[in-house]
Amino acid sequence: MKQNESSITALISSFSRAYHSQNDLPIIFDDYLAKDLLSQREFSEIRENMINGIQFFNKGIAERFKDHPEEILKWITQVQLSPTPLARAAFCEKVLLNEVFLGLEQYVILGAGLDTFCFRHLELGNKLEIFEVDHPATQEFKIKRLTYAGLKIPNHLHFVPMDFTKNFSYQTLINKGFDENKKTFFSLLGVSYYLTKEENSSLIKHLFAKVPSGSSIVFDYADETLFEEKCMSNRVENMVKMALASGEPMKSSFAYNELEKTLEKSGLLIYELLSPTTINEQYFRNRTDYLSAFETIHFIHAVKK
Repeated sequence: MKQNESSITALISSFSRAYHSQNDLPIIFDDYLAKDLLSQREFSEIRENMINGIQFFNKGIAERFKDHPEEILKWITQVQLSPTPLARAAFCEKVLLNEVFLGLEQYVILGAGLDTFCFRHLELGNKLEIFEVDHPATQEFKIKRLTYAGLKIPNHLHFVPMDFTKNFSYQTLINKGFDENKKTFFSLLGVSYYLTKEENSSLIKHLFAKVPSGSSIVFDYADETLFEEKCMSNRVENMVKMALASGEPMKSSFAYNELEKTLEKSGLLIYELLSPTTINEQYFRNRTDYLSAFETIHFIHAVKK
């Protein structure tokens, strides 16, 4: 991953969270700090690029709203960009905060990007050590963004530069203050699709090799229909095409039984599984806008026995 690639991915993700926080009701996941990590120029440029790219996503919408750019932006953001990131973040943080209530002391965010959890929950500073694991270029970019936003890095937030998808290292974590004897919560959001099945299995095996019983992980994954599904406005197909065009193709999808066996090999039991139908019911029910759960995408909370 190059510096420019990491920054663009992170900024677009922040844009979608900022847009939701500022424009959508009811709010599914309120990342009210996301807007502070983008300059006004960046926000405007991403906005224009999204509007100008409507032909790729849906030619019918492009024609229907050709004189209404804000409606085009709303459609692209709510249909294509935001649903999965918003719902998975809401699910993950709900599970995490419950774990903290039960005494959790360590949180490892794999592929943190411009995540703002630490800054939205400064009250956890004396309870929870947070380790953000990401590519060195992405972390360098994030630190600059935090400085730009005037956000001071607290003592309980630790940046761990690592390409964990290639070579996960506990020693690198330990060097930053991680305690492998403490129960740990991992989040792995928006990552599993871009790894092969073997890489996913290997990563999970390494993550849970040393941490104690009760440690757990929340991640999202695509089911076996990923490369066949089109559904609402062909958005699943568009997602796959965009990933391929960006140079980071989607590589894996799982049937439930297959994923269950993969987790069992690492000593994990599925504690909670949210299907697209369940996600829609929990996070998108009774909405009057375009937001709805993505077809083929599931959320899972798995716990080490």
